[in-house]
Amino acid sequence: MRHNARMSSSREQAARADPFHSGVTAVISHLVLAGHEADYEAWLEKIGPVSRQWPGHLDWHLIRPVAGVTRTYVVVLRFRTRAHLESWIASEVRAKLLDEVRPILEAEDQFHVSSGLDFWFVPEGAHAQVPVRWKQALITWSAIFPLVTLTPLAVTPILRALGLPATRTGDTLVTTGLVVALMVYAVMPRYTKAVRNWLFHAPERISS
Repeated sequence: MRHNARMSSSREQAARADPFHSGVTAVISHLVLAGHEADYEAWLEKIGPVSRQWPGHLDWHLIRPVAGVTRTYVVVLRFRTRAHLESWIASEVRAKLLDEVRPILEAEDQFHVSSGLDFWFVPEGAHAQVPVRWKQALITWSAIFPLVTLTPLAVTPILRALGLPATRTGDTLVTTGLVVALMVYAVMPRYTKAVRNWLFHAPERISS
């Protein structure tokens, strides 16, 4: 029994040390010039496959803007380690692709890097199994979509009331920063707790 306990402990330590479970996530936003959405979509078709084939890549998700409300695209990239992510961010191929898209952007990349999305889905201090990726993606998308849609509507009037100039770069910087802060500190901890039973539920296997 002690041997089994040691084996179980070793597997738990390996799982916790596995970089797959402690991956790094980058949330990148691009504010596209009005009328150039099709050009940006075509550019995504070029950079998407390249980033997904980069060493250490785990996930790639795109959140499109709501027509008539926002023009900000949000790309969520997840890599196995910070070194893998930094390798992609600093790569020559990405730099060349960014040079191609800059003429249709109103601002440079706005991105936030965190130590993965799993910390949203595992209770603090627990060593539970991380939910399957498609559930993580669905929960993250369903949380970030309304934030990306509604936050600009609330933030922009406040910035104008404070006397700050109406610049796309400034508005996007404040908005994306607020969205990330809300996701990390307010929305996801409560949201994942509310749907925890569904997140960790695994369908029963039918024995033959």
